[in-house]
Amino acid sequence: MSQISTQKPSLHQIRPSQSHPDRQATTWLYAFWKFSRPHTVIGTSLSVIGLYLIALAESSGGFSSPHLSQLLGAWIACLCGNVYIVGLNQLEDVEIDRINKPHLPIAAGEFSKTQAQMIVSVMGILALLLAWLMGPFLLGMVGISLAIGTAYSLPPVRLKRFPFWAALCIFSVRGAIVNLGLFLHFNSVLLGKGLEFVPTIPPVVWALTLFIVVFTFAIAIFKDIPDIEGDRQYNITTFTIRLGTPAVFNLARWVLTVCYLGMTVAGVLWLTSVNPIFLVTTHLVALSLMWWRSLQVDLHDKSNIAQFYQFIWKLFFLEYLIFPIACLLA
Repeated sequence: MSQISTQKPSLHQIRPSQSHPDRQATTWLYAFWKFSRPHTVIGTSLSVIGLYLIALAESSGGFSSPHLSQLLGAWIACLCGNVYIVGLNQLEDVEIDRINKPHLPIAAGEFSKTQAQMIVSVMGILALLLAWLMGPFLLGMVGISLAIGTAYSLPPVRLKRFPFWAALCIFSVRGAIVNLGLFLHFNSVLLGKGLEFVPTIPPVVWALTLFIVVFTFAIAIFKDIPDIEGDRQYNITTFTIRLGTPAVFNLARWVLTVCYLGMTVAGVLWLTSVNPIFLVTTHLVALSLMWWRSLQVDLHDKSNIAQFYQFIWKLFFLEYLIFPIACLLA
């Protein structure tokens, strides 16, 4: 006959774990953060804030509570659209990401395809709904961005298969559509006008837009350098595969050089509503940092190349701080 144990269970045996749900939530949120591609989230956030500040400087108006709600609404709508675009790309690139980016949530098994599809669907709907509530210019910007993002990733179109069209998708959205659309939205809000009013786009916005278009082209061609292995295996033609890593690396550096030198010339000769000393000095410093950092890159080290790619994104972020400050200091 077996004996009945009289030993009392320890406290941790009889008390349910209180931290388990918290750990699950934290794990999910971290996976969602990776799924949203943090560098794109930061870039989107800074573009929204930067364009608002430029519109504020150009309108010579003041900040008010209704403006805050418009700023927050536009920011959330753009973030939702951002997650939709990058999430859809991950859904269509699972096998490629298992080679190039195995840390991403679907490739790593942290999200199932069904979960990811639900997130992408909800984010797309929320982006359009919020943009519709905020105003027609924001709705147009978000709608066009989502349409191009869909064509970029989703079969049968899947423009990312073609290097020219892939680059065009990226720099047209990040460069032209986002900057012009956000300025039109914020300018109409600050001036209290609706769809019947078409604001004039000032030279400073055109200059920033041209800079970002060209800069984003450099990002678009450079991003494929560390992904060459998976792209080649799954027949994704990129400039890196066609031209080789050294050629694309050097092309990206010179494209960025043209961006910075072009902005310094524009700051002196063309842009009257910016502080030229601040604009020229900061862009020459950024250009020097880019070249100094690029000379340290080992093109045979994938992680080293990826680190420099993230550094280019940091320079991208910096532009949305430099340019609004130059406008506000004028």
